[in-house]
Amino acid sequence: MKPLLKKEIFLSMHPTALIFLSFSFMLLIPNYPYYVIFFYTGLAIFFTCMNGRENHDVFYTVTLPIAKKEVVKARFIFVIILELLQALLSVPFAVIRQLMPLAGNQVGMDANIAFFGLSFIMMGVFNLIFFGIYYKNVTKVGKAFVWASSIFFIIMIIAEACVHMIPFVRDQLDTKDTEYFIIKICLLIFGIAIYSLLTAIAYFKSVSNFDKLDL
Repeated sequence: MKPLLKKEIFLSMHPTALIFLSFSFMLLIPNYPYYVIFFYTGLAIFFTCMNGRENHDVFYTVTLPIAKKEVVKARFIFVIILELLQALLSVPFAVIRQLMPLAGNQVGMDANIAFFGLSFIMMGVFNLIFFGIYYKNVTKVGKAFVWASSIFFIIMIIAEACVHMIPFVRDQLDTKDTEYFIIKICLLIFGIAIYSLLTAIAYFKSVSNFDKLDL
C-alpha cells in the first residue's frame, strides 16, 4: 500500500491540487461563499482522475501484481489526505478572519466551527456521488464530476440560504466561536461522522463497482 500511496502523491496527483490547497486563504475574503474552497478540493480530485485517464494510469496500475481493491484504497487514502489537509490549512485563516474587525459574512455562513462541520458533510456527499459513478467507468470522469459538483452546489446554496431564513442557523450557528460553542462542536463532530460514513460507503461501493469493471 505504501508504494501505491507514493504513486498517488508523486505521480498521479495533478499539480493544481497543491495550488487549490493555498485557496484556504479565501476565508479572509469579506462576504464570500466560503464553502467554495472545498469545491476546489473536489476539482483537484477531478483533475487527478482525469489526468489518470489521459495517461492510462488506471490501466497501468491494474497490470501490476496487486488486487483491484488496493488500487481503490490508495486513491481513497490520497483523497482523504487531500480533503483533511484542506480543512487543516483553513483553520488558521478562519481564526484570523474572526479576529479581524469586520462585519459577519453577508453572503452566508461565517468561517467558524459550524462552517467546518457543514463542509465535512458536503465533502462526504461529493465523495459518495463522484466515486460511486467514477468507478463504474473510469473513462467517464466528467460525468462523475458534473453530478457530484452539482449536488455539492445545491447543498451549498441551501446551507447559505438557511443562514438568512432559519433563526437557529442565523442566531446560533452563524456567530463567533465564543458564542454557542457546544452546539458548534456537536455539529463539527456530527459533520465529521457523516463525512466518515459517506466516504466509507463510497469506498465499499467503489471497490464493488471497480471489481466488476472490465478494463
